[in-house]
Amino acid sequence: MALPSKRREMDMMKLMMSDYKVDTVNDDLHMFYVTFHGPTDSVWKIKVELPEAYPYKSLSVGFVNKIYHPNVDESSGAVCLDVINQTWSPMFEYCKRYAKPEDIGAPEEISSDDDDDDILHKNP
Repeated sequence: MALPSKRREMDMMKLMMSDYKVDTVNDDLHMFYVTFHGPTDSVWKIKVELPEAYPYKSLSVGFVNKIYHPNVDESSGAVCLDVINQTWSPMFEYCKRYAKPEDIGAPEEISSDDDDDDILHKNP
């Protein structure tokens, strides 16, 4: 079995050679951002943190831009670990509102005067 540092390097190399955009933080292999395209021209950005003991200790994954999914905390973007490798689908118009290329920065707060009912009931 590979040592944690070798495994982290191998996994990072595979990820960086993929079609995903990977941005490391200070060339550190412990924290990085991955940008990928979803359905309907949506763009998603996640923050990944690998602990020192990875792969023996689980990683942390969270969405930078807002996403609505029952296994993603809406306020923090944190993903429940039991769904990281499962298939999921976007819901309730969040692609149109938060997953445009210009939205992969800090999440925008919904103001109280926004009509959330329109988001929940309109067709894409």
